[in-house]
Amino acid sequence: MHPFATYVLRSYYKATGWNEDNLYANLTRSSNAVLDFTVPRGLHLSISKSPNSLFQTTYSMNALPSLNGSVGYIFTSCDLDIKNSKNVHFKDVVDRFKVYDQPRRPSPRDGVFLAGERVDARDYLLYGRLYVPTGRLDALYSTRLSPTLQTLVAAISDPRADLKQSQSTRTASSPSNIMFSLQHDTGRWCTEYTYSAEDSMLGVRMLHNFGKLAPSGSAMSVDESERSTTSRGTMKMKRIDEEEAMEGGLKGRISAGAEIYFSAKEKSAGVSTGIRFTTFPDMMTTPTRPPPEQESAAHPSLSSSSSSSTSLPSSFALSEPPTTITALFNPMMGHMSGAYTARVSRDLSLSTRFDFNVYSYESEWTMGAEWWLRRSRSKPIDDTSDDDGRSDLPSSSLFSEAPMSLHDVTGVVKARASTSNDVALLWEGRLKNVLVGLGIASNLSSGAKPIKSFGLELSYFSSG
Repeated sequence: MHPFATYVLRSYYKATGWNEDNLYANLTRSSNAVLDFTVPRGLHLSISKSPNSLFQTTYSMNALPSLNGSVGYIFTSCDLDIKNSKNVHFKDVVDRFKVYDQPRRPSPRDGVFLAGERVDARDYLLYGRLYVPTGRLDALYSTRLSPTLQTLVAAISDPRADLKQSQSTRTASSPSNIMFSLQHDTGRWCTEYTYSAEDSMLGVRMLHNFGKLAPSGSAMSVDESERSTTSRGTMKMKRIDEEEAMEGGLKGRISAGAEIYFSAKEKSAGVSTGIRFTTFPDMMTTPTRPPPEQESAAHPSLSSSSSSSTSLPSSFALSEPPTTITALFNPMMGHMSGAYTARVSRDLSLSTRFDFNVYSYESEWTMGAEWWLRRSRSKPIDDTSDDDGRSDLPSSSLFSEAPMSLHDVTGVVKARASTSNDVALLWEGRLKNVLVGLGIASNLSSGAKPIKSFGLELSYFSSG
């Protein structure tokens, strides 16, 4: 699951209208969530607190295999709606397969004016974490320079590691470093410029989105967008990217990008390119409960006494499951990678990836699955949001359930296996007020040490 600091950072991006999913570095985020999930190592405890909407604190401790901990502080310029671990939308605190929203041009937040002059400062976030007993310090500063321009400064200082390295032969890079990043997002194009001081590395990443862009200022995700209610409470189909619609096949959008970097210290360079296809399926609008007399006339099947057992008409089924296809190629290293991920039912997502090196002919095939666990609950039919705040209506004949009942997300199970004999299993869920992660990773080809890692992670945070 996400560390508390990551949850706050993503909440900050959402509050300020910045689309972090439009970066080239996040091109394969959907498949990585299923195939590259991290298994906890040992026993990890985390407690966080939000005294107010601008300031957050977080404390963590690793009890096994060694005892260490950290303390962190986060401050933002804008109010953030930070939930408690008891009622936070579960899907907001875990990596998961998701079809992300349409690229859009970032829009500025509403300003604060006094006597006709704008008096509010630009948005920013400050984060710092100190590790005990090593004394390592991590810091992050992020601010918006303009509606389409954002800069980040990240720094790492590890005096103990630097001291050990200075007393021995300097064969590796120093763990202390500072990195600058400038991101320019116009919706259609997203460009990122980075500089790493430790190895004097300059890098440029670019991503271009083909097809139709979302309206400026629309910051809703695909799970929330494209759902509107008619005055009579009926459901109507709304197609996105209608000009790209065609008979048969998958409908969606294509994004392509590349990166190039050069290290003056190492006298080396690198380049990579990638492409992503993401389906943009027809979305349904969310129905409201019409008056009884209209409901009986328009939808007799919805006027039964037991609304939780009512089925939706089959005409509202979507035509295709959410799907993401990505391909990466690094010509200098000779590495090629292709991934295919799809949600085959409402609660099950499957992913597969094939890696190949054109120089060594080494290859690896990885398969993964993501299964969501739910429990039923009783609510009126007009309340159609589940635990993660999204509509819980059936989305396709392939991945829908007949009853129009509501369910709470109680957890998720992830599994992966590869031809390199790497096998991993992870369960993430919520027990009372605590978020829990339990997992195991194994290397079946190692007879001496088949278990690579096994761990339990507990996270609790509160606000107010």
